Amino acid sequence: MVELLHRIKVFVYRLEEGQPDYLLLKPDQGIEGLWGPIQGELGFGEKLEQAIRRKVLDETGLVEPGQLVDLEMPNRVSMGDEEIIEWTFGYHSYGVPDEELLTNHWAAHRWAGFAAAYPALGFEDDRAAILRLHAFLGAA
Repeated sequence: MVELLHRIKVFVYRLEEGQPDYLLLKPDQGIEGLWGPIQGELGFGEKLEQAIRRKVLDETGLVEPGQLVDLEMPNRVSMGDEEIIEWTFGYHSYGVPDEELLTNHWAAHRWAGFAAAYPALGFEDDRAAILRLHAFLGAA
């Protein structure tokens, strides 16, 4: 029997002088030790927007986004008897992330413009997502 799991990926961005900067996060170790967005599971019965807000708050301390952007590019991955669907969103940050939370949850973090963020991302799906978000923001 195949188990269906839903995950979220959230690219936090801010606008500086009309241009977006993206928050890049680097976990501690292994293959997951590559630069990327916030990632997490959907809780049982949890809606996408609830999961995004919860995960961003837990990982960065940011409360309210100016805008949530559905990148409309779900990614489906099969891993043995698990089927994983990843939902990717942009999260406009008006506030300042909690530096202590970022330091405690991540090996490294930084804000980067598109030219630095795009090649820094470790996975092709993440590069495609940030490219789509960047184009959506009209910055491309």
